[in-house]
Amino acid sequence: MDLLRIEGVSKSFGGIMALKHVSFHISAGEVVGIIGPNGAGKTTLFNVVSGFYAPDHGKIFFNEEPIHGLRPDQICRKGLSRTFQIVQSFPELSVLENVIIGALARNSKVKAARRRAEEILELMDMTDRTQVPAGKLTLGERKSLEIAKALATDPRVLLLDECMAGLTATEALESIKIIRRLKENGLTFILIEHVIEIIMNLSDRVLVLNYGEKIAEGKPEEIACDPKVIEAYLGKDEVA
Repeated sequence: MDLLRIEGVSKSFGGIMALKHVSFHISAGEVVGIIGPNGAGKTTLFNVVSGFYAPDHGKIFFNEEPIHGLRPDQICRKGLSRTFQIVQSFPELSVLENVIIGALARNSKVKAARRRAEEILELMDMTDRTQVPAGKLTLGERKSLEIAKALATDPRVLLLDECMAGLTATEALESIKIIRRLKENGLTFILIEHVIEIIMNLSDRVLVLNYGEKIAEGKPEEIACDPKVIEAYLGKDEVA
């Protein structure tokens, strides 16, 4: 059974088609990478799946329940959470307080939310940063905090939108280790990353978008050799 299924989703803005009849599915425990040139529709797809945009056409099912048209908070409570390209933390609050806010999506009592937040920070190897204001963190630490906040909502599927952009090689390696560890614990991921090596290294399957359309889908080694994918990144002249 598919955990997440997208059927023929389209989205336009002012007559410009950002997504064109995109369909794919994800099974529990998978890591699916999404790649494509700038403007391909990757983040728009995340925004539609997570409820920030309603699709113009198509349907989205999570755990066999329709979620297209639901608000982001409703989708989050069903078990689908996400991060953003631009860090969304509360800079004056501590790391722990930021994660507690995320945990309150599932825990109505602050004490329970705090306990869950502490568990998440231990899982993320951030226990030594709990009392540090979020605004004082390094970029890598802020990216980790974004993941921690999303994890605090207890998702079954986590959408990561360029969570490694701007990181050093060491920081990116630590993020990869965290994602693998979370996958071993049963979490399902959809990743957007511009660093192709990261996507190919982490993903079970890769989905390729170009001008809002899905042009390829398959295992990383298949995608790396697909002429349509090479053309989308390099152009016809370079391929020829």
